[in-house]
Amino acid sequence: MTTSTDTPKQSFRLSMLIYDSRYRAMTIQIVALMAAMLGAGWLINNTLSNLAALGQSFDFGFFGETAGYDINQRLIDYTSQDTHLRAAVIGLLNTLLIAVMGCVLATVLGVLIGVMRLSPNWLLSRLMTGYVELFRNVPVLLWIVFSMAVLIETLPAPNAFRGDNATASMILFDHVALTNRGVYMPEPLFSRGLGDLSVFGAFGISLDLVALLAVLAAGLFIARAIGRRATRIQVETGLRPTVWYTQLAVIVLPVLAALVALGFYLGTPELKGFNFKGGIHMRNSLIALWLALSLYTASFIAEIVRSGIVAVSKGQTEAASALGLRPNLTMRLVVLPQALRIIIPPMISQYLNLTKNSSLAIAVGYMDITGTLGGITMNQTGRELECVMLLMLVYLVISLSISGAMNWYNNRVKLVER
Repeated sequence: MTTSTDTPKQSFRLSMLIYDSRYRAMTIQIVALMAAMLGAGWLINNTLSNLAALGQSFDFGFFGETAGYDINQRLIDYTSQDTHLRAAVIGLLNTLLIAVMGCVLATVLGVLIGVMRLSPNWLLSRLMTGYVELFRNVPVLLWIVFSMAVLIETLPAPNAFRGDNATASMILFDHVALTNRGVYMPEPLFSRGLGDLSVFGAFGISLDLVALLAVLAAGLFIARAIGRRATRIQVETGLRPTVWYTQLAVIVLPVLAALVALGFYLGTPELKGFNFKGGIHMRNSLIALWLALSLYTASFIAEIVRSGIVAVSKGQTEAASALGLRPNLTMRLVVLPQALRIIIPPMISQYLNLTKNSSLAIAVGYMDITGTLGGITMNQTGRELECVMLLMLVYLVISLSISGAMNWYNNRVKLVER
């Protein structure tokens, strides 16, 4: 007869936190976290002590003070008598504007250039290679300054549009003027507008724009539902009904009806005195920054697109050709959808770089968040710590938002393994 005995459990000892592999990793992490917290606490306490010694406090009351400076390019109303908070919001909107415009144009150019780099046409592929090497090997600041100089030196002055002896003329049915002070284009106006909605007592939002966006969003939602229904029918029957004209109608027709109901018309810029009045004025600083950042970033996106396409097996292209697909359809329907899983992750970094590079806008006088909050406001108020911390927080939030949106899209388009 045999008896079995259980191995007695070893009691816990403090030495196990160091010598036992089951606890050592957690111990190291806790010690590192405590050290980081102590370091941060010492840094904060030292900063507050130094501020107190200088007779300063850490607060954001300066946001309620009068800014006292003008901002030439803005999306909402602003005067020099407004507060520093409104000036910071104007700068933030300018930063978001250049980031969105730059990402869109850089993506379009980058995809086209990346595809053309793989063209069998020797001259076209070499030209695109030259473009990529030229733009990505020169600092973006130089391209910004160079673009500004080209716009100023090559475009005519507003006086060149005056009288019978004018040496320049407006384009697009005399609605757009290209000058060395910027581009003047028609402004959308409404004769039966809904007015503005006051938000927080300071920032007005156009109800006309809100109504149009709501109608457009509803149209896009319905068009998406129609597309899903067509996909469901295709899965069930093998035949996909033609619905593109229906989708186009539910998007365009309601928007046109809303424009007619609001009395939409275009306010054309006119030459009065020494400059154009009325319409939308895109200053050269905005255009130069937009073009330079877009062309510079497009050279990197082109290489990302080219490498993603090359990574797709050639058998996919050969199979598509065997099915009778033309080269452009093969690229759009077969190659690019598979290359997206390789293209999107590094493209996120390029979007982030473009957004952060927009902080160089002060070189051409474009007032973004760095020029307002991190520039004039900081110099006037002397609140360098508060301004720099807020500026860092703004760019952090923008970057995380871009990363989150692109990662969501990447998860939507990635291949699902069986």
